[in-house]
Amino acid sequence: MQTLTGCVFTGGEGPPARSCRLYAEEAAIIVAADSGLLLARAAGIRPDYIIGDMDSLPDTGILAEYDAARVIRFPREKDYTDTELALNLLREKGCARSILVGGGGGRLDHLLAVYSLFHRSSPPSVWVTDKYEVVYIKEKYRLTARPGEEVSFFPVGEGSVRMKSRGLKWPLDSLEWRTGDAGVSNIVTEAPAEIEVLSGAVILLSALSALPQGGLLS
Repeated sequence: MQTLTGCVFTGGEGPPARSCRLYAEEAAIIVAADSGLLLARAAGIRPDYIIGDMDSLPDTGILAEYDAARVIRFPREKDYTDTELALNLLREKGCARSILVGGGGGRLDHLLAVYSLFHRSSPPSVWVTDKYEVVYIKEKYRLTARPGEEVSFFPVGEGSVRMKSRGLKWPLDSLEWRTGDAGVSNIVTEAPAEIEVLSGAVILLSALSALPQGGLLS
């Protein structure tokens, strides 16, 4: 059974328009979270749904261009961020895999709010900003970064993390990490490098400039 993928465009800085379109092409459902609509529109992408309190849209009049039934409004005072609402909507629509586009630059609290999503039970599969791609890894994964490029790893979720790796300057095999640990600025020595997570989960951070096709996953 094929895994259904969804894509959320959120507020903040995102990758170039071409990369936005490549990520969106992987998705069966596209949701814009509040001002993420602007990022999607700039890339020529028409989302299937728009969700949020819409307080970050400079002109809410553009919402009239979309089917009213596909524009889901929430009050500004709510228990979830607009990004969380969009990801929840994808899960309700049956998407087991999610790509989050945007969220770069801007406010630090917004950045940390997205990071916190990776510590929960249904994290984004991929998060791509204007400069970085973050990938959630819970099993075996083949890195797309080129030899000589730097990559960083951060344990997420509960419990300890144990791994095996191939093609990294500093192997991960003997390590046991917990939340608060980090492996920053490791170097890819061969392509493709691989990591296998034996327990727990990590996120892999790579610069978009280090990846082929602007970071598009294979």
